[in-house]
Amino acid sequence: MDTVLLITILVVVCALAFDFINGFHDTANAIATSVSTKALTPRRAIILAAVMNFVGAMTFTGVAKTITKDIVDPFTLPNGSVVILAALVAAIAWNLITWYYGIPSSSSHAIIGSIAGAAIAAAGFEALHYSGFLKIIYGLLLSPILAFIVGFIFYNVIKMVFKNTNLTKTNNGFRKVQVATAALQAYSHGTNDAQKAMGIITMALIANGYTESTDIQLWVQISCALAMGLGTSVGGWKIIKTVGGKIMKIRPVNGVSADLTGASVIFGASFLGIPVSTTHVITSSILGVGASHRLKGVKWGTAKTMVITWFITLPISATLAALSYFVLNLIF
Repeated sequence: MDTVLLITILVVVCALAFDFINGFHDTANAIATSVSTKALTPRRAIILAAVMNFVGAMTFTGVAKTITKDIVDPFTLPNGSVVILAALVAAIAWNLITWYYGIPSSSSHAIIGSIAGAAIAAAGFEALHYSGFLKIIYGLLLSPILAFIVGFIFYNVIKMVFKNTNLTKTNNGFRKVQVATAALQAYSHGTNDAQKAMGIITMALIANGYTESTDIQLWVQISCALAMGLGTSVGGWKIIKTVGGKIMKIRPVNGVSADLTGASVIFGASFLGIPVSTTHVITSSILGVGASHRLKGVKWGTAKTMVITWFITLPISATLAALSYFVLNLIF
């Protein structure tokens, strides 16, 4: 088999594997709060998340185009196909490590850091498109801050509106509403996270001469949407437990507030074509809601562990990708 074709096939397989792992790694983002409050059973929540992830993935392509062209130039990147394959290997490895230990790290940080690390290993720091790369980094860093602030404000508004209502009846009502907000959160997850693998496959097609356009081909969109949906159906129970219970005790009203906050921030990013970490956004939404509800009720030790993981993911994934590139470059 031709080496170029072989590497392209490997990239597509690994990209779909990354999307699949991303699905079960990030399932918690969409359904942890609804499972925690018993608004949905785990089985129904995962089915709902899988379907809505697929629908969301088929809706947008702006984030995919950003991944394709804003980190590096796939048309001029030296040994581009090996760079992309190395990035995928590193991102998958980091995702599996953090999933195993139940740490809700960012798949977005992992793949973006990996692409940058592999590209630098191949062609030096000048290989990066700094304007586009920094735009992505700003989005990754600012989106959780925005989610925390919006969650804090949103829950304060809800407290004011429902301050004179019966707590039991209010929670029962919000538990029903949470089914819809969980679906919305899962849909928003698909509009952003599934796009990353689409962008990577398109990068490989360009680098290997199979296309001259950054437009996302339909077969790429469908296959990535299916991989994300199937991955979601597997479920990431360890991370669901962390997000759903180890940050704060979540009631239905908290869950609705966090879901709506997370979905609105992710939708805004998807509309602008900016990749964000759904893990960061939904976790920060819960933290913002929790801080608004009762500051001492938030388990800040768990939050601190998550934040440390968020910041170390970029350099670790970049380093893993650089090492992967050197190894794969010897093979191909």
